[in-house]
Amino acid sequence: MALVNVETETAGAVWKINVAVGDRVEEDQEIMILESMKMEIPILSTDGGIVREIKVKPDDVVTEGDILLVLET
Repeated sequence: MALVNVETETAGAVWKINVAVGDRVEEDQEIMILESMKMEIPILSTDGGIVREIKVKPDDVVTEGDILLVLET
């Protein structure tokens, strides 16, 4: 059991969060959508596991490298 941080690779605003704490996710599952320059950018899970913490909320502005959520793998 390990904790894995899912980070953003681009700047933008959190538009939609598709998971909740306790949800089981698969690798490459869409977990959030960012909005940047009027484009929707899907954020995919880097690993399979259980969502332990969500560190952002809708309308938060994030930059490259920010932690979006924590998975227990």
